Amino acid sequence: MRVDRPDAPKEAKFRAGRIAFWDSVSGRLPRRWTGLRSYYHELVVRQFRQIIPPGKRVLELGCGQGDLLAALEPSYGAGVDMSPRALEIARARYPALRFIEGDAHGIALNETFDYVVLSDLVNDLWDVQRALENAREFCTPETRIVVSSYTRLWSIPRGIAQWAGFAIPLPLQNWLTGADVQNLLYLSGFETFAVSTHILLPLRIPILAGLCNRYFARMYPFREFALTNFHVARLQPSPSAGPEPVVSVIVAARNEAGNIPAIFDRIPQMGSGTELIFVEGGSKDGTWDAIGREIEARPHLNVRRYRQPGKGKGDAVREGFRRATGGMLMILDADLTVAPEDLPRFYEAIRSGRAEFANGVRLVYPMEDEAMRFFNWVANRFFSAAFSWLLSQPVKDTLCGTKVLSRRNYEALAANRAYFGDFDPFGDFDLLFGAAKLNLRIVDIPVRYRERTYGETNIQRWSGGMVLLRMVLFAMRRIKFV
Repeated sequence: MRVDRPDAPKEAKFRAGRIAFWDSVSGRLPRRWTGLRSYYHELVVRQFRQIIPPGKRVLELGCGQGDLLAALEPSYGAGVDMSPRALEIARARYPALRFIEGDAHGIALNETFDYVVLSDLVNDLWDVQRALENAREFCTPETRIVVSSYTRLWSIPRGIAQWAGFAIPLPLQNWLTGADVQNLLYLSGFETFAVSTHILLPLRIPILAGLCNRYFARMYPFREFALTNFHVARLQPSPSAGPEPVVSVIVAARNEAGNIPAIFDRIPQMGSGTELIFVEGGSKDGTWDAIGREIEARPHLNVRRYRQPGKGKGDAVREGFRRATGGMLMILDADLTVAPEDLPRFYEAIRSGRAEFANGVRLVYPMEDEAMRFFNWVANRFFSAAFSWLLSQPVKDTLCGTKVLSRRNYEALAANRAYFGDFDPFGDFDLLFGAAKLNLRIVDIPVRYRERTYGETNIQRWSGGMVLLRMVLFAMRRIKFV
């Protein structure tokens, strides 16, 4: 619907002023300004590269001279900017990229991208919501929009640097809080699911700058004084219109013979059918034979069994995923402490689009008396807080074995596994780290946690806890302190 805007003349004047300003400074900044600007730009580029992997289709709105877009190493990169002078420089520097003169408030490209980037652009727009609404045209449900914006705190050091002649005098800016940006994304049809803070010291001071910007900017209370916010968002979810997928339920089973018949009895049929895959891990109680007997007794069910090639639950889960044929992949613990009857709610969370990685949570409802020992509960609370901080998404229970994602997302996760290494014996963190690195929307699904009715846990609590702590420290280097 066309809307006549009474302030259109003012907006046109604003636009003309911005074009004139950026034309005047593009490629002509005095050396004392470019030094300060280059370090800030370096820090911003570092964070964008952490969020956006190379080889993606990337659109940058407000691309300026194209330096950030080029640094992201896209398979196809397009940049939009209003400044003809900035685009002239960009085309000369990066001929492999596409640069379009246009206004983010209303540019039409008739194509979609994996990532849409707005780097400090919202601070310089006439109507942020209109520009974000226009950005929806370039998005699919899998697209991620990444918005960086500097906070009002930035006005203090910047004002001092500008007064001293070491920073370019900027036109009047929009000073937006992180909550402002998140609200504008929501109003524009996006769901923000990861927020992080960066840059405490925009000056290249040896040692001190590294400590402030790599470490302190991510830690409370220092992060409250960070100068830049990063938001990662996606289109607000809608149900999938495609056919119902086959669901593959992976059960890693070691010394669980007494639970096998109940798994067969209780596993629900979901989507266009449920495929049940057992991966048996060297049991001593006849688990392999128990699975075989149930398969023979229930030929109408789609069930297969495999022997685990390595050790640990993580290895068993990866083998099960490798053997699975369904479009949706689920993990169910063979101890039945999470009820198979809960799996349909995981299916609906993925199918509806509300989640791209559904993570079971045992810490919402009261537990049965012997379901979880006290020190296990404490460890779960600690690791959930640690991983929520690490992943910039709330994850209430990292160790619940029930996790669900699409085959397509799992294959993308597996292809990038080398980034974190292969030392997770449990499999939970391999999946959580990978989902966060792919910028998947992680959603917690509360479940009731029950006592075991057969056998004993296969987890060595204290040695396992040390492995988990080592993974947290490793992830801090690979996710948070980069």
